[in-house]
Amino acid sequence: MINKDTSLNTYLVGGAVRDKLLERPIKDRDYLVVGASIEQMLTLGYQQVGNDFPVFLHPETKEEYALARTERKESQGYTGFSCYFAPDVTIEQDLQRRDLTVNAMAMDKAGHIIDPYHGQRDLNDRVLRHVSDAFIEDPLRVLRVARFAARYHSYDFTIANETLELMTKISLSGELTALTPERIWQEMQRSLTEDHPEIFFNVLHQCKALAVLWPELDVLWGVPNPAQWHPEICSGIHTMMVVQQAVLLSPKTSVRFAALCHDLGKGITPAEQWPSHRGHEKSGLPLVEKICRQLKVPTHYKQLALKVCEHHLHCHKAFELRASTLLRIFNQLDVWRKPEEFDDFILACKADFLGRLGFEDKAYPQEEYLKQAMLAAKNINAKVFVEQGLKGIAIKEAMATARLAAIQAVKDEQPSTTQNNH
Repeated sequence: MINKDTSLNTYLVGGAVRDKLLERPIKDRDYLVVGASIEQMLTLGYQQVGNDFPVFLHPETKEEYALARTERKESQGYTGFSCYFAPDVTIEQDLQRRDLTVNAMAMDKAGHIIDPYHGQRDLNDRVLRHVSDAFIEDPLRVLRVARFAARYHSYDFTIANETLELMTKISLSGELTALTPERIWQEMQRSLTEDHPEIFFNVLHQCKALAVLWPELDVLWGVPNPAQWHPEICSGIHTMMVVQQAVLLSPKTSVRFAALCHDLGKGITPAEQWPSHRGHEKSGLPLVEKICRQLKVPTHYKQLALKVCEHHLHCHKAFELRASTLLRIFNQLDVWRKPEEFDDFILACKADFLGRLGFEDKAYPQEEYLKQAMLAAKNINAKVFVEQGLKGIAIKEAMATARLAAIQAVKDEQPSTTQNNH
């Protein structure tokens, strides 16, 4: 077989080069092949997988190799491009079609960097900057740049003003509506895996994209809360602070998504009632349903988000609630069958409590109290009542009575002075 390493003019490209220069772990390695044809790649044993343009899998490593190409915008949306690929396409032409300068670098086999668009300079300056005016042709780039801003926030990266202007222009053009729900959710979910997903949503808000993609979240900026409980005042800022806290408390993207959704109801509070938001928990439920339906969000994300939206204030006020109220909430949360989701529910509510200016380090004793009460009630076993000769509905009623007593016993053990700071 021909030695593939010497017969092809290949370059490591994109994110692998960027992250290598940043000394970050490299997850995926993509390669660019210049001066080759489809026939040559197939002869060498590469497996073609791309339909719109030729992408191949290496016969041994299974890493991706793509032929150099150029693109031309022909119709609306992020798929409306025609591609030209042939041996005469240069590496500079291929790199020019990429989104950001820090993603438009290549490395040859000797380790030399090919950087026609000054990606290394922007990498050193910690700037995310578009490569060319063709940036505006792909609406998906608005979401991608926002996600890169979230990923590299801890490296102090910012978006170039001129790039943010183009992102705003795209947002106002109507092109974002051409993105599929699945693609939007994919970018959103990926952003929720980062250490600073709040940056993703802040950027989308800043460039007017959030108003198009998720207006019920976007409208929270400027909606005030009572200063006594929310020194940060703004509901949008509060929501971003809650997401930050959710990241610190849980690696689960479902918990972080629930944090995003918990206060959506405040966006439809009549202005004359501000800064009060009585009933925002219930009024937010249809808004959670709407975004989950719109973006085809997975069911378990939606279920947790709905529970956090409806019951987060109950969680904060746990010490004030009667045992019977706690039992009713436990039933609604279905803690008997989904104890792990109950843990996630509490973490999202805790994130809400801590996600306020000056509250970040406060204790949240409600967490341990609710877990104790739930476990005490969950330990009630139907077997005892079956052995007593009870049947049918009588068993259910006896279990409810016993669970109520178990919750009351935990409640009676609590100190008389408990806090409520929400």
